[in-house]
Amino acid sequence: MNNFMVVGVMLCLDKLKVAVEDKVILKEINLTIAEGEIHVLLGPNGAGKTTLLMAIMGMPGVQVIGGGIYFQGRDITGLELEERAQLGIGMAFQKMPQIPGVTLRTLGELIIEKHGQDGSLAETAERINCTYLLDRNIGFGFSGGEAKRAELFQLLLQQPLFSMVDEPESGVDLDNIALVGSVLNDLFERKQVKSKKRAGLIITHTGHILDYLNADMGHVLMGGKIVCRGNPRDLLSDIQRSGYEHCLRCES
Repeated sequence: MNNFMVVGVMLCLDKLKVAVEDKVILKEINLTIAEGEIHVLLGPNGAGKTTLLMAIMGMPGVQVIGGGIYFQGRDITGLELEERAQLGIGMAFQKMPQIPGVTLRTLGELIIEKHGQDGSLAETAERINCTYLLDRNIGFGFSGGEAKRAELFQLLLQQPLFSMVDEPESGVDLDNIALVGSVLNDLFERKQVKSKKRAGLIITHTGHILDYLNADMGHVLMGGKIVCRGNPRDLLSDIQRSGYEHCLRCES
């Protein structure tokens, strides 16, 4: 039986091949994430990590030219971004998009209305320390830490079954990294002893988020392919000691 048909599998990428502007970026990516699991994606700049997240999310301009994306056993390869979000897939971008004329409060209200969550906008904003950002246009003048908290604010309101976070440490100081880690633990239900179902995929360069979040599996993406898998802390330690070229030996 194929992995994407197995009960308990949240996301399965089957020989996924992706192009951007007719240039092939990802080559036959195979990846399976079970319910309740957090996976970490490592790799050098330009390896295709963000492209992979965008392909899963169904972002415009990212073309799947081979293979498939399966979410809870359903083929979502041809679904629009909005349909994937409605199924329970969410994403926090590395660089927050700017949306003139739309405040964070307005966006939060739309998320609550669309996804029918019970969470309070005010309580969620206070939890992520972005109450003072609610009436500002999205992304305009936000510092790195503010942008990251605003992105996670949206995920907390959405409460997706599967969350993708692109470099949660990017532009974030040490105090905010601790807050981001705490919020991600809540988002992924890591503090629950039983019935953890939410899963996720996180891109990290520094690995600092691993000091606050216990990930289950790590993957190294190089040259458009996953070349190495294993314990995320062990992978990070090997990369820090020997560089990414060391990971190529896993493939050979």
